[in-house]
Amino acid sequence: MKKIILLSGLLFSLQSFSQTVRQFNDSSKHILDSSSVIVHKDPRVDLLVKKQAQINEVTTRESRKSGKGYRLMIISTIDRDEAIGAKTKIYTYFPELQAYLWHQSPYYKLKAGNFKDRKEAEEYQKKLNLYFPKGVFIMNDIVELKPDKSKDENF
Repeated sequence: MKKIILLSGLLFSLQSFSQTVRQFNDSSKHILDSSSVIVHKDPRVDLLVKKQAQINEVTTRESRKSGKGYRLMIISTIDRDEAIGAKTKIYTYFPELQAYLWHQSPYYKLKAGNFKDRKEAEEYQKKLNLYFPKGVFIMNDIVELKPDKSKDENF
């Protein structure tokens, strides 16, 4: 008797499982047969994507113009923490200057600014000498030139 009940229960569960699989297969065929997709989205998303593409185009390295100019050599040291501290000081007191820190073994070097004219670099040199008593030096360098303002007006 127990065997018959167990066997009938097993058959009943197999039958219900096969019906579930058949329903799943039927519904997946319906989805697979469909050749169109309906997307519901806010049209402002397309505007944001276009705007971001324009911003990316303006700010990429390839689109930035570079030319001959001057930068200020702030520090050249073997102490990484000292170089990072100097960079922090530049950003704190002179946020308009771009700071460039790189490692040229065994030295950490920090340059600042993108000056087209030497006179402008000399003005900042005098100001920076107050914060860096070891001296700030003007160096010839390839600098990033500011993009045209006519392009910025489109944004």
